[in-house]
Amino acid sequence: MSEAAAVMHVGAEPQESPLTPESSGKLGMWLFLAGDAMSFGCLIVGYGILRHASKDWPVPSHILGINLTAFMTFLLIVSSVWMVLSLSAIQKGDKARFQKFLLLVILGGLTFLGCQAYEWTHLITEVLPEHHLSFSKDLFATTFFVLTGFHGMHVTGGVIYNSCILNAVSRGRYSAKHVEIAGLYWHFVDLVWILIFTFVYLL
Repeated sequence: MSEAAAVMHVGAEPQESPLTPESSGKLGMWLFLAGDAMSFGCLIVGYGILRHASKDWPVPSHILGINLTAFMTFLLIVSSVWMVLSLSAIQKGDKARFQKFLLLVILGGLTFLGCQAYEWTHLITEVLPEHHLSFSKDLFATTFFVLTGFHGMHVTGGVIYNSCILNAVSRGRYSAKHVEIAGLYWHFVDLVWILIFTFVYLL
């Protein structure tokens, strides 16, 4: 080996992996969300196919509570804004402001779930029997509860996830990167609900 080549060899830095702890966490979440998006996509497409093929599909606005659901949709959209503000606060080192906004996100998710529980109870006990519909016999009711229930499970997971993040960051165990990853999940859940609200409740 020549002297010049030896100098170049000694001075060369080892190639670094393009994945850092921050980017690998985001990549993992994006991969999870991509798979989850396909699950929701299949459910929504299946709903559309069944609805199109049905000759006696009821008009959703005549059965479902649009006003309540519009409030639930607005609440999730606002919670996404709170999520952004909580991330901004922790990035600036303002732990008190971070705790306030992430707590609002959690309360928003719990309120959404409470409204959904009320909606389901009202539909099952009053509205569906009035229209001679049931979960086990009518595709309208079946697809509605499957879609909204699957999303409700994700909101529940998001509330638990954000609660763990709030506790860990407050104890100094997590940092802004973990809040950002949790935010990706929450924004996804909010976006999916907007699609469900549009296709299931409004159209």
